[in-house]
Amino acid sequence: MAMLYIPRPFPIADLETWVRQESRRDQEHAVDLLERLQILQRTADPKKPRSFLLTNPFAASLRQALTGAGHHKSFGVRRNARSQDPIPINQLDEFARSQWESILGYMVGSAAVVLGNQGARLSPSVKHLLQYGGLVEVKGVSVGITQEGFAFVLQEVNAQVWTVLILYLDSAEQLSMDKVDVLSFLFMLGSLELGQSYSKVNLTATQLQMLLDLRDLGIIYQDTSNSDHYYPTRLATTLTSDAGALRSASAGFGGALRSSSSDDKGFVVIETNYRLYAYTSSPLQIAILSLFARLSTRYPNMVSGKMTRESVRRAIDMGITGDQIIDFLYTHAHPQMRKSSATVLPPTVVDQIRLWQIEGERMKTTGGFLFKDFASEKEYIGPCEYARDIGVLVWKNDKSKMFFVTRVEQIAAYLKNQRERRREGG
Repeated sequence: MAMLYIPRPFPIADLETWVRQESRRDQEHAVDLLERLQILQRTADPKKPRSFLLTNPFAASLRQALTGAGHHKSFGVRRNARSQDPIPINQLDEFARSQWESILGYMVGSAAVVLGNQGARLSPSVKHLLQYGGLVEVKGVSVGITQEGFAFVLQEVNAQVWTVLILYLDSAEQLSMDKVDVLSFLFMLGSLELGQSYSKVNLTATQLQMLLDLRDLGIIYQDTSNSDHYYPTRLATTLTSDAGALRSASAGFGGALRSSSSDDKGFVVIETNYRLYAYTSSPLQIAILSLFARLSTRYPNMVSGKMTRESVRRAIDMGITGDQIIDFLYTHAHPQMRKSSATVLPPTVVDQIRLWQIEGERMKTTGGFLFKDFASEKEYIGPCEYARDIGVLVWKNDKSKMFFVTRVEQIAAYLKNQRERRREGG
């Protein structure tokens, strides 16, 4: 942002003064991404120090978006709603919660997930999107969750929304939609005000089509599909949130959608004999538990059952991993379990879940690239640690100075930057 209003090239030496020594790898990773996205460009003059410049029209467009200049209406067109009563925020929250929990309920195969007074029904387009993204598998009339789908369910709501929107963006061309319009509208939604209605007058044909799809996802609220205005829900206004939950795949699926305070604190109790007690009345949470446990008794505010070899193996056959089951149990462990044990979950249960998974494991191949023949230990450690930091490292052998990665572009750029630094240093 500091470079946005600097018209001349910005020396990389000055950029490095903004970054702590321990964060240099993060800086190099960020600069590499911005270069590949053609947001930053290097100056070509070899007689001057290495410098970067924000590209146009990116810089000009971002300045307009931040200041609301031009005719782009970057922050939407507010609607004058004097003649009508605005929709209460709690009604918008209930609509978003109902729609989103219905999506999660569909994924875990729960026909009982009907929330609100009228319930929520998924449109064919939403079902197709979930199948397109590999989150569910449809076999005839049955719907089964996949490994990717269970990982999706374990994410926080904000991360779930972005996952679905990225799938929506990937499928835009199939829907004859302009990707630029799609991205523009998504970023605009993140800047809108919760509880405020906005006019459809400035929206393109693509964005008008998006309103119908986003309404099915609970991101937009409209009284009717022909309404001349729309309301962003909380799922929309938090799109640009910098919450750490966006990076966590096991932080808990219901943070923004839970309706009872007891669920916020954790609701699952599991004993060393694999007996399980869940203090919840949520159909969605019960449906998720039934994926890997055999539930036998249900009370108004509690269900009980047992984790068996058959129930866990059934979940593993669906693509759910043992670690994902353990993550779910740990995340939603009852407060009493956290007080009574330092490990929270009984070690015998954790070990047995992993043993049940190992029973059916086979060799798995991973495509990628092998780096070897490094001249020195120092030359090997730098790129190896960088690969680990950016999440592409699969295997390494420090003794042989070799490591294996799934992506090569960022490592190649890192090595190139290191060579240039050594050359500049003499």
